[in-house]
This record gives sequence, structure tokens and C-alpha cells, in this order.
Amino acid sequence: MQNDKRMKEITCIGVLTSGGDAPGMNACIRAVTRAAISKGWKVKGIYRGYAGLIENEIVDLTTESVSNTIQRGGTILKSARSKEFTTPEGRAKAYENIKAQGIDALVVIGGNGSLAGALTFAKEYDVTCIGLPGTIDNDLYGTDYTIGYDTALNTIVECVDKIRDTATSHNRIFFVEVMGRDAGFLAQNSAIACGAEAAIIPEDHSNIDQLEQFIGHGIRKSKNSSIVLVSESPKVGNGGAQYYADRVVKEYPGYEVRVSILGHLQRGGSPSAYDRILASRLGVASIVALDEGQRNVMVGIQNDKIVYVPFSRAIKMDKPIDKELINVLGVLSI
Repeated sequence: MQNDKRMKEITCIGVLTSGGDAPGMNACIRAVTRAAISKGWKVKGIYRGYAGLIENEIVDLTTESVSNTIQRGGTILKSARSKEFTTPEGRAKAYENIKAQGIDALVVIGGNGSLAGALTFAKEYDVTCIGLPGTIDNDLYGTDYTIGYDTALNTIVECVDKIRDTATSHNRIFFVEVMGRDAGFLAQNSAIACGAEAAIIPEDHSNIDQLEQFIGHGIRKSKNSSIVLVSESPKVGNGGAQYYADRVVKEYPGYEVRVSILGHLQRGGSPSAYDRILASRLGVASIVALDEGQRNVMVGIQNDKIVYVPFSRAIKMDKPIDKELINVLGVLSI
């Protein structure tokens, strides 16, 4: 959304990471910081996301501050979920600190909830905000990929490859639960990459029982061991991987079943080359966006090109999964 009549020329920006951490956040902080400094702007790092903004945990960032960080996982600015920021009183404290620090614009790196907070804050206090999609879930509308998704996907593949070894050795069915919030991108694509027999995801809205489909399509024909990727979403079954494992034990007692919940190890680790490049491009693009007078937009990537997506679309519209991916897995799992 273009705003040619900016209220105030930007001389100082604040940058924060919020919500769940994602590999590549540090690369993004580095890019935002150095791109802003290259324009002669000051940069303030805000610790612990919106919680730190409320508590005034704000420091100056320099080129040296972000040296030797591009390869590091997690976030050097830390992250937190702030209940106080969801209240008018909390946002009022945050705004007072922004004014006191001389911050003219905020760059928020995070997922759906983080950008929703930025949208509310921007509307309430007319603060210029730019969002950068930092989440392993890859669930933000308007960008093909989010920072951290590629690394998490590769982490899952590495783990499932190891699980496959023991599944084969013991003729077991493994239900592997992965993250993704209400999106099945991690489950679906890791299933293809791992040669898994099935992926159970929230986007599969067919009335077909996904467990029955899997059993009938794969195990009953020729396989003694199988891997099924299950999204953690509450929209899947009644309890993720454990729900389907319990059903197999009850309905198909001839099979030996195990459950592996990968959990937070999916968030950690050094970012992949792709995530480092994506984070760097988006970080630089956020400063370009501010210089152009953009406000209240998420900077994303579509068809390898930088795009600006209004917050309202990025956080409120569902990102569709490519149905061809479901077909590909179905064909290859025979």
C-alpha cells in the first residue's frame, strides 16, 4: 500500500522477532540492520518481541552487532509471546517507548500472530510497520516461502530417514507428527521428500477416511513397514499422530505401530543456504519498502520476485496447498 505523504522522514527503525523462532531470523536481522545503516538510518534492536517493546528492552544495533550471525539458528534478539501487547494498555506502553527511543518505523519478523499484532498497533497509533514472514509453517498468504520453512523441511527429512531405518528393520508403521499449525506444507512436502506412504494434513477436505485410504492403498498390498507424516493441527483427527496410531492398534491389530513426535527440534539448527538467501533478500527489501513509503505490508516472495502484501491479506486469507502435491504422493506411494 503506497503512502507518498509520509508523516515523518525515517531516520531510525526498530526491528524485532516475535512468536516461534525460525532458522534464518538472524540472517534477516543482519540484512535489515545493514541495509538500514547503508541508508544512514539508525537501528534499534528490540529484545523479546512485543514484550521487550513494552518493557523498553531496546538497544542500538551496528554493523558489528550482527557480524557472524548469518549462520546461527534461533534469534539473537530473543522472542516471546506477549499477552500484555494484546491489551490497549500494553500497546500504549509500547508506543510511549517507541516515541522515547525516536523510532520512526518497525520491522516485525514473525508469523501470523506477529503480523496481526503489527496491524493492530499500526492502526491504533499510526505507526509505520513492515512485516517479514518468519515461520517454519509456511502458512502466510502472499508469499511462496517463509523464512525457516526450508530448513525445517530438511530437518524433518533427516529425522524421517533415520526413522525409516528402524521401521524397516522391525516391520513397523511409524506415524511421525510434524509442526505446521493449521497448514500441511511441512507434512506434505516432507512426505514426498522422504518417500513416505502417506501424509495426513488439514487441507485434505475429502470425506474419505484418510487412515482407511492409507491402509488400503499401501500396507495391505505389499508393504510390511510404512511411514505416515501427520500434521500437528487439531483439524487432523482428534489428536495428531497418536490418534491414528491408536486407531490402527484397535482396528488393524495385526500391525505393529510406533509414534514419533518431532517437536521443537524442527525449529532449531543452522539455516539452509536457501533460508539465508531468502532472509537476506527480504531484509533488504524491507528497507527498500520503507524508503518507498510503504507501510502496513508484509514483504514476501512470489515467483522469485519481491512483492508487497497488505497485512490484512497476509494474515486473514488462507494459503492454499497445491493439490498436485497430494496427487504426486498418492502416485508414488504404491
